[in-house]
Amino acid sequence: MDPTNLTFAAFQKHIADKYEKVDRQRGTPRTFMWLTEEFGELATALNGDDRANLEEEFADVIAWLCTLANINDVDLASAIAKKYLGDKPPAGHK
Repeated sequence: MDPTNLTFAAFQKHIADKYEKVDRQRGTPRTFMWLTEEFGELATALNGDDRANLEEEFADVIAWLCTLANINDVDLASAIAKKYLGDKPPAGHK
């Protein structure tokens, strides 16, 4: 996969193609726990000075988010487009 042309849709499909069977067996609650753990690792990396580790942790968070979306049948690209790319800005403090 060429990172300069990577899309959310392509990455989410890549994660599904490689891991979806086992991810669905694990289920949403346990998958969410893995995502939560990755957020903790990202928090630690943000407070450190290891750039390679920081990049890895950002990538892990995105991968686990895609996993969670896959097993809950959410198309992230569509959800992002609906919420953030429309004519009306999202509600809240973004």
